[in-house]
Amino acid sequence: MQSSNQNIETSPAAIEHPIECEAPNDQVAEESLIISNLKYAVVGVLFGIVFVKAEIISWYRIQEMFRLHSFHMYGVIGTAVGVGMLSVWLIKKFKIKTRQGEAVVFHDRQFQWGNVIGGIMFGLGWAITGACPGPLFAQIGSGFLVVIVTLLSAIAGTWVYGLLRDRLPH
Repeated sequence: MQSSNQNIETSPAAIEHPIECEAPNDQVAEESLIISNLKYAVVGVLFGIVFVKAEIISWYRIQEMFRLHSFHMYGVIGTAVGVGMLSVWLIKKFKIKTRQGEAVVFHDRQFQWGNVIGGIMFGLGWAITGACPGPLFAQIGSGFLVVIVTLLSAIAGTWVYGLLRDRLPH
């Protein structure tokens, strides 16, 4: 394994990282742990405020969506997908680099049935609880303390996945 202070070839395939995962991060530049966490905390708080103001943390709005009674949540999700698609297209077209000057690398993914099964489980949990991982903390911060049960369940589910990961379809 190479560390970030050794000479690394310019080819993205040649980059080795000390921690390998299924969603590789090709960023090589090191960043201060405190500054990194602080900037993500600020963005997270701002994101939570937007969630509250847009009413997308509302259990009622989520139930409306799953009962096909309102377009509100579909509009929010569709806008997010559109912005994401446009962003990826712009990054690829103009070869936009990170703030550290590194190239952004998109990795091809193959279809896996585990994603379909996981998506169905995610959707069922979202419909039953009225919460997905994004707005959990905003819901708790807004005073809906019962959502702590959902948060603890999400943590427990992640832990169980970690235990069973090698035996699940990927």
